[in-house]
Amino acid sequence: MASARQDSRLPLCLAAALFAAFAFVNVALAFAFPPLTGRVVDSANIIPQPVSDRVTAKLASLEAKSGIQLVVATVKSLEGDEIEPYANALFRAWKLGEKQKNNGVLLLVAPNEHKVRIEVGYGLEGTLTDALSKIIITNAMAPRFKTGDFGGGIERGIDDIITVLTTDSSEWEKRPQLRIVRQDTTLDALGPWIALGLFVFIFFWLTPRSQRGNLLSFLLGMLMSSGRGGGYRGGSGGGWSGGGFSGGGGSSGGGGASGSW
Repeated sequence: MASARQDSRLPLCLAAALFAAFAFVNVALAFAFPPLTGRVVDSANIIPQPVSDRVTAKLASLEAKSGIQLVVATVKSLEGDEIEPYANALFRAWKLGEKQKNNGVLLLVAPNEHKVRIEVGYGLEGTLTDALSKIIITNAMAPRFKTGDFGGGIERGIDDIITVLTTDSSEWEKRPQLRIVRQDTTLDALGPWIALGLFVFIFFWLTPRSQRGNLLSFLLGMLMSSGRGGGYRGGSGGGWSGGGFSGGGGSSGGGGASGSW
C-alpha cells in the first residue's frame, strides 16, 4: 500500500519539475531584450560616447588576453520584474562567455528603476564572488549613480571587475574598497549547496525505493555534466546577436550581486 502511494507521487514530482522548467523558458521569452550589438549596449542612452569608447576598448582587451567576455548593458525598463531574473535571462539569451568555460560577466544598469546588477557566469563564480560583486556595486558604482554620473560609475565598476578577474587576490585585497568580509563569503558559498541538498533529499524521499538507484545515477550524471561546463544552453550557437559581435555559448546560474541607489 505504501509502495503504491510512493509510485503515485513520482508522476507529480516529474510534472512539477517539468512545470518549473517550462516556467523558466516562458520568463526568458517574455522579456523584450535588446540585441547584442557590441560590448556596450546602451539602450537607456546614459553612457557618454567617450566613456563608452574607453570601456569598449578595455573589454576587448580583457577578452583578447583572457577569453573572458564582459558586457555592459543598460535598459530603459525591467518590464515590471526584479533585476535578478531579468539579468539572468538576458545573460542566457546573449550566451555570454565561452561555452566550455562559462566565463562571461554582465553588468546591467536599469536607471529608471535605480537598479544595478553584476551577473556572473558559472566558471567565474569562484573568482568574482557574490560578496566582491556587492562591494564593487556599493563602493564604486552606487555613489556615482546617485549623483547622475552613470558613465563614471559604470567605468569605475568595470575597472574594479577587471582588476578582480585579472589580478592576484593579494594585490586587490590591498585596496580597501575591494576588501572582503570573510564571514559573508562563507555564507554565500554554503547557501546554494544547502538549498541543493534539501532539494535532493526531498526528491529522493518521494521517489519509490525501487527507483532510487536510477535516480542516484541520474543525479551523478548531471553533476559530472555540469562540471564540464554544463548548464542551460538555449541553443548550440552563439548568443542573441544583432551584428558581428555575439556571445560564445556561455551560461549563468544566478551568481553575482545586485544593488540600488
